[in-house]
Amino acid sequence: MNVRDSEVICGLLQRSGYKISDDDKQADIIIFNTCSVRKHAEDRVWSLIGSYKGSKIIGLVGCMAQNYKDKAFQRDANISFVVGPQDIEKIPEILKRLSKNEIASSPAFGGAPRNDTSLPSAPRNDTAIPFLFERKIWETDSSSRPEEIYHTGFYQEKDHGQVVISEGCSNFCSYCVVPYVRGALRHRKQESILKEIRQAIDQGVTRITLLGQNVNAYRDNQVNFTNLLEQINQFDGLKELDFFTSHPKDATADLFKAIRDLDKLAKRLHLPLQSGSDRILKLMNRGYAAKEYLALIDSYRKIVKDGSLTTDVIVGFPSETDEEFKKTCDLVSKVKFNSAYIFKYSARAQTEAVKIGPELSRQDLEGRHKKLLDLQRGISNKLGNRCKNAKK
Repeated sequence: MNVRDSEVICGLLQRSGYKISDDDKQADIIIFNTCSVRKHAEDRVWSLIGSYKGSKIIGLVGCMAQNYKDKAFQRDANISFVVGPQDIEKIPEILKRLSKNEIASSPAFGGAPRNDTSLPSAPRNDTAIPFLFERKIWETDSSSRPEEIYHTGFYQEKDHGQVVISEGCSNFCSYCVVPYVRGALRHRKQESILKEIRQAIDQGVTRITLLGQNVNAYRDNQVNFTNLLEQINQFDGLKELDFFTSHPKDATADLFKAIRDLDKLAKRLHLPLQSGSDRILKLMNRGYAAKEYLALIDSYRKIVKDGSLTTDVIVGFPSETDEEFKKTCDLVSKVKFNSAYIFKYSARAQTEAVKIGPELSRQDLEGRHKKLLDLQRGISNKLGNRCKNAKK
């Protein structure tokens, strides 16, 4: 999702006359497009921003921007502007103001500070803004994005395009910050999605990945996710189609049949598990039990013969016992995922999980993480060797 947002920002800036630099040392503007899902990701951003002190216009955009808002300037005074995920279309205008007016009037460049720092679309009470913020701009007020930002035609890869079909999330998993920084689930219009894909194919893209926090919940009037897949599969020039990510509570046999029957749709499914313990799944607010998850896997494998399966797992959720962690290991062993993203629980201040109970010690977190990684690595290696032998 953030890779695509970065592409959108690059496309908007190129359309406004800016050029992407191959060398960050030569660039006049550094923009950090950020994630707040894990604390480690935030810590890396703060560290990196500190390495560009003094001579650059520095922008903080994405989830961290929405999370910290104007407080980001207190955290690091080198930041010039802060823009939330729903306000990225304003970045070209912000940069125009910063480069023409803010820099020229900045004490750092021999000028005087300016108080008028907000765009017209986001009024501020300037009398309450400390002197520190008088040359800063932040935009975090919008609740949705204009559709046209997705039609700049910029993709990092010549043959692969990532296409957002839905924004935000309304699931409120207790460990996840996304609903708080990305807002409620919003589905894009199918006409705009199909137009974007057609334009991408016309410029040479042959592989499309559909993106959303919960893609299989997609709906635009009477068009659901399976219907959308069927329409995209008909495009001439498209060679491969896939999507990330699905939620078990919205996964259906119809989706599995689409994976089986649509010739351009990749025969793989990413279906996050998160835990093998029903108590932990309930505390996570996942909306399913382990038994229901296993039934979905059984259905998928009966319908999509030899389809690959990947997942996400969180270890060390607050109050997780040794026995509950063992249930997760047992389920992973039973399902035999082709691969898995395995994360250590990371507390996020806005979420309900921080209220649940004591966090595990770092030693326990590290131990469980390693144990599950080693287990999955062994499964992946065996499945990989089996595939190699089958091809021989």
